[in-house]
Amino acid sequence: MPKRILQGTVTSDKNAQTVTVLVERRFTHPVMKKTVRSTKKYRAHDPENHFKVGDTVRIRECAPVSKSKRWEVVTEASA
Repeated sequence: MPKRILQGTVTSDKNAQTVTVLVERRFTHPVMKKTVRSTKKYRAHDPENHFKVGDTVRIRECAPVSKSKRWEVVTEASA
């Protein structure tokens, strides 16, 4: 099965080798037909501590690295 890749913004880089990424998804509400924005935070593995707050990054599913980290930072997304 292919690994999912998401794009989001780094909101925290305070932990060692970890960044918190805020991912936003948009969908049309089934009844109201209005576009709804939904956000979710993911903790991603960043071994070199390369990414800082405000960076737009791509994250990919991976095997569990710790209790809360199931994602890894692949690369910085081009704007």
